[in-house]
Amino acid sequence: MLPLPTLYMLVVGKGEGKKKLTAFDVALLDAGIGNMNLLRVSSVLPPGCTLASRLDIPAGSLLPVAYGSITSDVPGERIAAAIGVGVPEDPALSGMIMEFSAFTSADEASLRVEEMVREAFAFRGYPLKEVKVKAIEHVVDECGAVIAACPLFYERER
Repeated sequence: MLPLPTLYMLVVGKGEGKKKLTAFDVALLDAGIGNMNLLRVSSVLPPGCTLASRLDIPAGSLLPVAYGSITSDVPGERIAAAIGVGVPEDPALSGMIMEFSAFTSADEASLRVEEMVREAFAFRGYPLKEVKVKAIEHVVDECGAVIAACPLFYERER
């Protein structure tokens, strides 16, 4: 079993490319996670996990991450992604991570993801301390992508 991550961040990025996959790669780079090997995880924030101000991870590392993303090759189309984290009042409880992406605005994506965080806490009966949300939108030029992500990582020994 892998150890529990102790840190998390909320990151967003957008990008343009000639193909959907290269646009997604540019969005990952813009979000600061483009040189990692992403391990997609579901929506649980480990107990006691704290918000970090920056990633301190070597390139090529395996990085657990919950994310929402969308790509489009329709010029003029608006795409958006949002990531939301619910932090419990009791640090011994797990938090929740929700992601959302659609052909919409960043404001709408933010609202939707916050609603999902609040609903997930209600299902569990956990008192909610706060909700943190980050969102991004992009109007496609040729082939565009957006990502909103919550990387989970570990404090590095110095």
